[in-house]
Amino acid sequence: MKRYKEIVLEAEKGIGFEVSEGIRGELIIRARNIATTEALAKTREESITKALNVATANNYVNPPIPEGYKRVCGKWNNGFVIERDSDGSQFVWVPVGSLDSDGTLDGEHFSQKFGRRNYMKDEFSYDGFNEVLNGELLEQLESVIKYGGFYISRYNISKSSAGKPQSIKGVMPWVNINFDDAKKIASTIEDNEAVKSHLTFGAEYDSVLEWFIKTEVKTLAEIAEDSTEWGNHWNTENSPRKVVKTGSREKWCANNIYDFAGNVDEWTQEQNESSYRVIRGGSYDLDGYNCPVAYRGYDNPGEVFDDTGFRAALYIK
Repeated sequence: MKRYKEIVLEAEKGIGFEVSEGIRGELIIRARNIATTEALAKTREESITKALNVATANNYVNPPIPEGYKRVCGKWNNGFVIERDSDGSQFVWVPVGSLDSDGTLDGEHFSQKFGRRNYMKDEFSYDGFNEVLNGELLEQLESVIKYGGFYISRYNISKSSAGKPQSIKGVMPWVNINFDDAKKIASTIEDNEAVKSHLTFGAEYDSVLEWFIKTEVKTLAEIAEDSTEWGNHWNTENSPRKVVKTGSREKWCANNIYDFAGNVDEWTQEQNESSYRVIRGGSYDLDGYNCPVAYRGYDNPGEVFDDTGFRAALYIK
C-alpha cells in the first residue's frame, strides 16, 4: 500500500500544480486517514471526500492501460474497453471522477463519487447492508484516487476450456458457485506487479449504475424501478427463460458492459448484519420490475444457484 505522502504527491499531480505548505500539510493528514485500515469514523468522511475530489479532478479522462492489455474500443466516457493479450478477457473503464458526489463509503454519509448508492430508498437500514473500508476495498479507493476510476469485467465471468476464469463474449456464465469460491476465483484473474483482481464490491457496482445514469444511457427508473427492457428477465419480451451466453444481445448492453441487468445475478462483497452476502442485478428467473438492477438480494454465502454468477473488478497499482 502506498504511503500517505505519495498519495498527496499524486493528488498534486492530478490538479496540475503544487499546493501551499499549509494545504499540503492538511492533505497529508487526510491521506494518512485514507491509508488506515480501520473502518471510517465520522470525522474522516469529509477528509476522504475532499481528497478524492481533488485527486480525480482531471485524471479520469485518461484511463491507464496495464501492461499485457490493449485498448480495443470506446472513449473514456462511453465504455473504454481494454483486452488482455493472453486470453482476450475484456474490462471497461468506469470514470468515477465524472460522477456526482452522492455515494457512500460508510453507509451514513452520502457525499462520495465512489461508493454505494441509495437507489431503492432504504438507507441500507432495513437489512443492515454494509461494507467495511479495509483490505481490497481500501486498495481500490487508493487506486481510484490515483487514476480517477477503475475497470470492471465487460461480461459475467465464465470458465475457459482449461478451467480458468475469463471475461469474454459468447460463452455461458460461470454459475452454481458459492460466494467463497467466486471471491477466490475472481482474485486469480490477475495478480501481478501492475494489476490485481477481486470480486465486485457494492461501491463498485453502484458506481457503475451511477455512471449509466450520468451518461444518460439508462434512467433512474430503468435502474431502480424496472430493468425489464435491458436485461434477460423472465418478463422480458421474447424472453429465453434460461441463462444465455454472455453478450447475447446488444439491447442488454450499456456503455459497453453486457448483462448488468438480468441473465445471471451476481455475488458481491457487500453483506448484511447476519453476514449473508448481497446478490445484485436480477436474473432470467426474476422479473425486472420486482428485482430491478439496483435491487439488493442476499443469501447464505455457502449456497449455489443455477442463475447466480459473478463479475470482477481490477485494482490498478
